[in-house]
Amino acid sequence: MIDAATKLRVLVSEGASTSAREAITILGLAGHHVEVCDPSHWCLARYSRFVRRFHHCPGLRADPAGFLRFIERRLAAGHFDVLLPTHEQGFVFARAAERLAGRAGLALPDFASYRAVHSKAGFSRLLDRLGLPQPPTQIVTSADALRGALRFPSVVKTSVGTASRGIWFVRDESDLNLALYELESSRGFDGEVLVQDLITGTTEKAQSVFSGGRLLGFHAYRQVAPGVGGGEAIKESVSRPAIRGYFETIGAHLGWHGALSVDVIMPLDSTTPLLIDCNPRLVEPMNAHCAGTDLVDLLLRVSLGETPAALPDSRAGVRTHLAMQALLGSASRDATRRDVIRECWRLWSGRESYQGSTEELTPVRLDRLSAVPLAMTVAMLLASPQIAASLARGGFGAHLLDRETIRTIEGEGFLRDASTCRPGAGRDP
Repeated sequence: MIDAATKLRVLVSEGASTSAREAITILGLAGHHVEVCDPSHWCLARYSRFVRRFHHCPGLRADPAGFLRFIERRLAAGHFDVLLPTHEQGFVFARAAERLAGRAGLALPDFASYRAVHSKAGFSRLLDRLGLPQPPTQIVTSADALRGALRFPSVVKTSVGTASRGIWFVRDESDLNLALYELESSRGFDGEVLVQDLITGTTEKAQSVFSGGRLLGFHAYRQVAPGVGGGEAIKESVSRPAIRGYFETIGAHLGWHGALSVDVIMPLDSTTPLLIDCNPRLVEPMNAHCAGTDLVDLLLRVSLGETPAALPDSRAGVRTHLAMQALLGSASRDATRRDVIRECWRLWSGRESYQGSTEELTPVRLDRLSAVPLAMTVAMLLASPQIAASLARGGFGAHLLDRETIRTIEGEGFLRDASTCRPGAGRDP
């Protein structure tokens, strides 16, 4: 059982995402021993005093079998208490659950449940079955079907995609032609494509931890200011009992085990929240931590097989921000160098929207190494503010999945191939 004196050895499955970086801070503040795997030597997590050791691993997207072999070897060599998937690595871990059993604590549902919510199309079908609210949605597999289903304004999404990749906001024929061109260029119609009505409203996110279908912890926050690529620059915690009820329905139906997060639209013309996307993981858990709900600690307990009591509701009105996202978001909106400098001053002085807000991604006062990526971001934007927009259009990172990787992992021979040792494969340098 985890108490204040228990310090765990935790292997974090990637270090590039903002979610991983925030989880590492929470783990480090609790005194746990944290090691990180990532295909990039210069991922965000490298710039944290809380990371005791970094392991350069194969990329999940390019070599999922090699990545799985690598993780198995690290677990065998490092004697870890918990394996913590902070992004899409949960997909391969759920697929290989029997192989990973007993090597370290791991909180994931069965593979069928994981697949049901990982796919945007699968999640939409699940909401329909459960009678839960979502924007009017159609699923298509061709350009002609998309044209027939679409009405302006709409959102077009590939079924596989994360960090706002594979999403087009279609308000007129010009937007539609661009979306169709990019879908056909990227073979997007090889999979399912969603067409949803574009709902005007506030973007919110909710996240949770389950044990065997029972909701143990829940937190929600609203977007106060957007960042770049669909992320939040400033957040504020909110109370959302209706969304909590939706989570309880989903979790009980799937027998969910582990972390689950959902994106939500709060329509301007309605009081009914609409669920739009699902992530089978914790997404940026620091706002919850600052609001009194430590979902990372709860996930560790569930990973170790504990059945802790449900946490009380988190405090509403707690504001946090991500300075890097704020700067990139400001620069992406046609900002000048003077605008970037002004945003830096607002962040530094805690003025205006940042008054009473806590930095959640690069907490320099707690972790001086985190100043490095923040300073690099400022320098890059001062050299060329326009680079922020190109970053928002960037491709998939090596730690993320695409359609081909998913097909490989789902294939009958994947676990057999992952057991085949190739010379040098998965070696820890």
